[in-house]
Amino acid sequence: MGFSTLPEARRYRLTNATVPACLTEAADLVPDSEGLALADLTIDGGILAAIRPAGRPDPESDPKGLPALDLDRGMVWPAFVEAHTHLDKGHIWPRAPNPDGSFDGALTAVRGDRAAHWSAADVRARMEFSLRCAFAHGTRLIRTHIDSDPPQHRVSWPVFAELRKDWAGRVELQGSALVGIDRVLEDPYFDDLSHTVRAHGGILGAVTYPVAGLEAGIDRMFRHAIEHGLDLDFHADETGDPSVRSLALIAEAAIRHRFRGRVLVGHCCSLARQPEDVIDRTLDLVAEAGLAVVSLPMCNLYLQDRRAGATPRWRGVTLLHEMKARGIPVMVSSDNTRDPFYAYGDLDALEVYAQATRILHLDHPVGDWPRAVAATPAEVLCRPEFGRLAAGGGADLVLLRARSWTELLSRPQADRIVVRAGRAVDTTPPDYRELDALLAPQGEQA
Repeated sequence: MGFSTLPEARRYRLTNATVPACLTEAADLVPDSEGLALADLTIDGGILAAIRPAGRPDPESDPKGLPALDLDRGMVWPAFVEAHTHLDKGHIWPRAPNPDGSFDGALTAVRGDRAAHWSAADVRARMEFSLRCAFAHGTRLIRTHIDSDPPQHRVSWPVFAELRKDWAGRVELQGSALVGIDRVLEDPYFDDLSHTVRAHGGILGAVTYPVAGLEAGIDRMFRHAIEHGLDLDFHADETGDPSVRSLALIAEAAIRHRFRGRVLVGHCCSLARQPEDVIDRTLDLVAEAGLAVVSLPMCNLYLQDRRAGATPRWRGVTLLHEMKARGIPVMVSSDNTRDPFYAYGDLDALEVYAQATRILHLDHPVGDWPRAVAATPAEVLCRPEFGRLAAGGGADLVLLRARSWTELLSRPQADRIVVRAGRAVDTTPPDYRELDALLAPQGEQA
């Protein structure tokens, strides 16, 4: 398949398609033992007009002779949703590598690169490159964290707002502030940050870690979010130290403040290292508080338990199965791409899903885990129209040759067709050479 093979008519059909039943709203589809169903889809002017069991067209809405593409049981997914990324850090690895792959090494490298290079032009060029990657791979909605230590917040947030406007209709963007929790207690900086976030339609966010004022900082985040009608997004417990337990503090604060907004918490790695009674109490609190959790399996597999000359002993991910069993919304996402926190990645949500399946055992059965890169993050990010195959919804699709889970997860699916508003788009990712002049190591720049 290539991106020129779709019918060019305004109205056409995709026949003999395999769809994940958990991502559709067509009640008459009959899934097999793997949760996959054969379907025919009708596209009409950018709208997914109908989803029907394969071979059962409606004579009135699907007249004989309507142009069609037989997918030969290839999969059709809705466009992907990424709930946790860092577009402003993306692709700085060539000029700011992490010397030892550690978390501390990443912090040091990013701080140095930010101070030396993060002008508006630099941030925009790298964010734009990342968006082009995500678009080519089939992503429709992204939340990005934005490094907001002063004075960077006054540089990066206007760039984000410009890109959100420029990319509207292709990739919808949400922005969340990223600062240390201790910064939340700093005035007048925090008031200025809050004003900046609100002025650009953002989400209030912070990184929690063991520091004096941790609980006071969390409380201030909730009070401020209530006062200004903001949602919250936390990085929490990105460590293997079992004594680090801020996820429970966030849940307790949400309950104490009777918070009615959305709270998304990322990482939560240390939870997997804690005693069972602590885990049970924490998950009960998270469920009661209505928090959602996003795991970043590729980045945390890379960072956690890294010791020179030693083999890692754990996978770095949080307890998604146990959370899901309690009704907690869970999802997976890319996190960092080609920066000191993760040297690899290309904002390909399908790669994230494939790797998460291996790392987190999201299989046997697959069940509704495909929702973790589609419908669930779309709901948590308050854009439920994305991430699902629904009659009357947008025809933003990803067409794959794979016919089953084992075919899907065994190859990178580089020949996918990405469909936007019913039309195929070019799926060629941007060439890294475009960034060469921008990312030359210090001393080599012209």
